[in-house]
Amino acid sequence: MSNLFFGKLNRREFLKLGAAAGLGTVFPRPGNLTHGKNPYIDKTLIEFKVPPIDPVRIGFVGVGGMGSAHVRNFLKIEGVEIRAVCDIVEKKVALIQEWVVEAGQTKPRGYSRGEWDFLRLCEQEDLDLVFTATPWRWHVPVCVAAMKAGKHATTEIPAAVSLDECWELVETAEKTRRHCLMMENCCYDRPEMLCLNLVKKGLLGEIFHAEAGYLHDLREVKFSGHGESLWRPAHSIKRNGNLYPTHGLGPVSQCMDINRGDRFDYLVSMSSKSMGLNLYAAKKFGPDSPEARQRYTLGDVNVSLIHTVKGKIITLYHDTSSPRPYSRIHIVQGTKGIFEKYPNRVHIEGRSPEHKWEELENYMEFDHPIWKQLEEKSKGAGHGGIDFIEDFRLIEALRNGMPTDFDVYDAASWSVVSALSERSVAKRSNPVDFPDFTRGKWRFPRKLHVMEVE
Repeated sequence: MSNLFFGKLNRREFLKLGAAAGLGTVFPRPGNLTHGKNPYIDKTLIEFKVPPIDPVRIGFVGVGGMGSAHVRNFLKIEGVEIRAVCDIVEKKVALIQEWVVEAGQTKPRGYSRGEWDFLRLCEQEDLDLVFTATPWRWHVPVCVAAMKAGKHATTEIPAAVSLDECWELVETAEKTRRHCLMMENCCYDRPEMLCLNLVKKGLLGEIFHAEAGYLHDLREVKFSGHGESLWRPAHSIKRNGNLYPTHGLGPVSQCMDINRGDRFDYLVSMSSKSMGLNLYAAKKFGPDSPEARQRYTLGDVNVSLIHTVKGKIITLYHDTSSPRPYSRIHIVQGTKGIFEKYPNRVHIEGRSPEHKWEELENYMEFDHPIWKQLEEKSKGAGHGGIDFIEDFRLIEALRNGMPTDFDVYDAASWSVVSALSERSVAKRSNPVDFPDFTRGKWRFPRKLHVMEVE
């Protein structure tokens, strides 16, 4: 939890933010890693599960916007006890403690002695799971500390921002025999899950192409003076690639059996020039303001092409600096048909009118069973209920001793796109190979556990 995570960001702090990014001091690098020479090769976490945990005792690290939303969800889920809360802002810790007590649980212990106080939480608390919803730079340190202390680890997205960090998560999870997963809520969105159901039932045929992305106008967010603006601009200042790949990539990866019969092989990536943040800052703060004169490395649009070992391709977009309505893009193309979101529509050869789209409502018979099960319980939760569903599924897996819907290999494979896209952009869009985090285990087809719900 960076000291820029909360509070007012003034002009002097903004200049320091840019300077720190230029010096490469914003993003700490882990120490020496084995980089795939796995000493735990006989300890794969494919289909990993642990004995049932009930209740699931949770410690939270970072309880800003998303962290507090997850707390609200967990307080509504049976079999959960929130035992500890950590944040650099003491008032936020106190608020969560109040919520927990109001829900009828014992007041959780608070940790707010500084940005590294999560280490004390991990070492001192008797917990089953540590959940982090901090700025990106802290995701790996928190998860690693939790696993080394004998706790399972869960992080908001992305799981990591560098190749080294991805390997560190995988190898630490394998060494400690602990779950380490990334909470990708978009995998639970209703249209994406309906699409997944169509794919697994064979209605779209063999899947060979997908398009996905994160297209979200974040200009105001990056310059608001609070929340994500206290740390997210540093990434735009320093990095150039697809910085937020998993919202779009996660759902299409499930449709393409990534790490479950296929894997990402290589990518090529390119970015447009950077204009949007400077133009917005000049309008908001004036053309001579530090924000307007800052050099932003991140191109306004990044396009990455991913090729899988079995010959499938994915077009992945990133755009957070342009005036535009929100879209994640979700297109899944198969030999028998195609599914699109934004707008929602389907065409299946032999079922749909020739050369015409159908409304998604025509396919609600294929609504995913998870939505039928949890629609009522998820009402009122964040992002249309999908945040509750992802939290519920995690707890259900832990309480029943089942594998989780995602695993550490998914977290690493989806997140590493950021680092690889940066390398490709820097090398004039040269191809960059994906590491095989599963070390060959991807070859064995296996079911997605979200497809086992009746």
